Amino acid sequence: MIRFEDVSVTYDGAAEPTVRGIDFEVPEGELVLLAGPSGVGKSTVLGAVSGLVPHFTGGTLSGRVTVAGRDTRTHKPRELADVVGTVGQDPLSHFVTDTVEDELAYGMESLGLAPDVMRRRVEETLDLLGLSDLRSRPIATLSGGQQQRVAIGSVLTPHPDVLVLDEPTSALDPAAAEEVLAVLQRLVHDLGTTVLMAEHRLERVIQYADQVVLLPSSGAAPLLGSPADVMAVSPVYPPVVGLGRLADWSPLPLTIRDARRRAAPLRDRLADREIPARTPPAATLPPLPALRPAPASRWRRRGKAPQAPSGPTSYAAEVRSLAVRRDRIQALRHIDLTVSPGETVALMGRNGAGKSTLLSALVGLVEPSAGSVRAGDAVPHRTAPRDLVRRVGLVPQEPRDLLYADTVAAECAAADRDAEASPGTCRALLTELLPGVTDDTHPRDLSEGQRLTLALSVVLTARPPLLLLDEPTRGLDYAAKARLAGILRGLAAEGHAIVLATHDVELAAELAHRVVLLAEGEVIADGPAADVVMASPSFAPQVAKVLAPRQWLTVAQVREALA
Repeated sequence: MIRFEDVSVTYDGAAEPTVRGIDFEVPEGELVLLAGPSGVGKSTVLGAVSGLVPHFTGGTLSGRVTVAGRDTRTHKPRELADVVGTVGQDPLSHFVTDTVEDELAYGMESLGLAPDVMRRRVEETLDLLGLSDLRSRPIATLSGGQQQRVAIGSVLTPHPDVLVLDEPTSALDPAAAEEVLAVLQRLVHDLGTTVLMAEHRLERVIQYADQVVLLPSSGAAPLLGSPADVMAVSPVYPPVVGLGRLADWSPLPLTIRDARRRAAPLRDRLADREIPARTPPAATLPPLPALRPAPASRWRRRGKAPQAPSGPTSYAAEVRSLAVRRDRIQALRHIDLTVSPGETVALMGRNGAGKSTLLSALVGLVEPSAGSVRAGDAVPHRTAPRDLVRRVGLVPQEPRDLLYADTVAAECAAADRDAEASPGTCRALLTELLPGVTDDTHPRDLSEGQRLTLALSVVLTARPPLLLLDEPTRGLDYAAKARLAGILRGLAAEGHAIVLATHDVELAAELAHRVVLLAEGEVIADGPAADVVMASPSFAPQVAKVLAPRQWLTVAQVREALA
């Protein structure tokens, strides 16, 4: 159904091809997973299937890509629309209408389908993706995860022969991700749809794949094989595979069920071992550097006059009886939350539970309708941005909200100036998080994960006492996530408080001292990370499910205990 024949893609102005020597075939009715480290060209390979590369992106494509017999070099994306449905990393760039129902119908209208067929398929898709309650909602009012489901639904309704999906579960909570993947599996098994998917969260998708195509970072030829064979040699792999490698299991398990069947000897070895503790740093940390006003050139929103501090506080963040209404929706209600210096708190919950709204309240982007919010000695929505930037920093879901320069070097230089940091501070952070990004690269030419990493480096340059991150691992591979976790641990050890909203249960297991679960705008659980995630089948990490009932959360904990 999809065939790559010695394909290379070189973008305009690039010295080297982004991908080279791509040669593989995706049979009809199979789900093939495209894996590899960040920045190896997975999005470019997917774009070549839909015709976006090179017709939309520019550059030169050598070799041949055919879909259902059509050459994508001679067929533009609109000439492939009846056979290929594409969902990119950024759902906002995908939408062309204002409401959920209209967006689901748009693709079918473009293809001229009959109204009765359109109506039936819209209803089917609303039910399949759990969007029925949102059918009349403006897309702009949806959470990032809800928008992702709408984007996927809009390409399902025309019933294409081929689906091309770039990070389809990156913004989804665990339950919603399982629903979407179950739908894709049903399309593959029951309708013979061919699916080519790139996804960094392999723990979610590897068990659904018929084959895996591994794109190595060395520029070597792609490796195509069964999931178990590829995972045995892949530099990126999910925790359950990492546990299998550590325990020397063969064949390697791909699912929790397979791992649990082999785990009895490992559980026996760990029975008398102490689980490495994860507690917040002691309260006697050295004080953070004194706050200094910073230029507000990067923070281009109106701010009110700063409010004089009312006295010292022992919390990096304090929320009392907070309620927030957004567009006539009660986004938050009765929220009580405190975050201490040196503490890492993970906000978790379904899409639309209020996680991003709570972060927005902490950084002053939304004003409470009731209750109070404090970030250190500041009331965020009453503090001028130039003063607030040294107290609290937010890395948003959409990194382009922070990026406006023409090159990576210019972004880093501006971050150093705004934070009054030593020249090269931002660049050093970026290099540590994501090696290999050159100074003259335009931020729009970076992958979604690379842009997110650049935005994170920009915010970390100011080293704010309170750091907020909204889905910080979206688009990051396991190696980049490990580097990010190391930097965040170091910041927490220095006394920085960290609050991250995430659907990445593995990140929460790796980093968080506490987990706060939100549902319908309310806190439904707040406690030590191990206690909260172990009590929830949806939010428990893979290692916890394999080694339950003891509270082992990560492969690193098991490795440390065995050592």
